[in-house]
Amino acid sequence: MAKIGLYGGTFNPIHEAHIHLVKDFADQLGLDHVLLMPTFQPPHKQAHQLASPEDRLAMCRLAAAEDERLQVSDLEIQRAGKSYTAQTLEELHRLYPDCQWYLLMGEDMFLTVDHWRWPEKIYRLATLCAAPRSPDGMTRLEEHAQFLRTRGAETLLCNIRYLPVSSTLVREAVAEGRSLEGLVCTEVAGYIREKELYRQSEGGKA
Repeated sequence: MAKIGLYGGTFNPIHEAHIHLVKDFADQLGLDHVLLMPTFQPPHKQAHQLASPEDRLAMCRLAAAEDERLQVSDLEIQRAGKSYTAQTLEELHRLYPDCQWYLLMGEDMFLTVDHWRWPEKIYRLATLCAAPRSPDGMTRLEEHAQFLRTRGAETLLCNIRYLPVSSTLVREAVAEGRSLEGLVCTEVAGYIREKELYRQSEGGKA
C-alpha cells in the first residue's frame, strides 16, 4: 500500500521552507509521494495579496519539479469556494482507495486541528504528522499528540529543522525589490517576476 503525504496550504507563494519541510517528512516517514494541494480559498485565515489560484498552482508545480516524490493536486482549486480537510481526505480516499494517507502539518496547524470542521473524520482518514516551528515546539506537540490520541487520532511527530522563511517575507521582499535568493527556488522567483506578482506592499502602497 502506497504511503502518501498530503500537505495543503495557501502557498502564496510556495517557498523554500515548505519544500524543506515536505522533503524531510518524506525522508523520515518513508513516504512514496507527497501531494501538495493549494487551496482555492483558505477557510481558516485571511490571506493578504492572494495571487490567483492558477498562479499559485503554477508556482507549486515549478517548486515540486526538483523532487520526483513531490506531486501537485488541483482538487481543491477545481472544487472552488472554501475546502475543508475532511472533505478533501474523503475525496482522496475515493480516488485512491489503496493508499495510506498522512496529513502533514506545521506546529500551529497541529495544535488547532481538533477545532477544524469534522475533526473525527480527519482522525479516521489520515495519520496526523507534525513538526515544530519554535524552540520548545516539540514539547507542545507531544502534549497535544497525547490529547489527540484520546480522541482517536494516530499521530507522528518529526523533529525537522525549522527554516525561518514565510510567504509574508517573500511578498515583502518582492514589494521592496530585494533578492528572493534563499526564499523561493529560482523557477518560482522567475515566475513572480514574469507575472509581476506581489509588487505592492501589504499596506497597499507600491
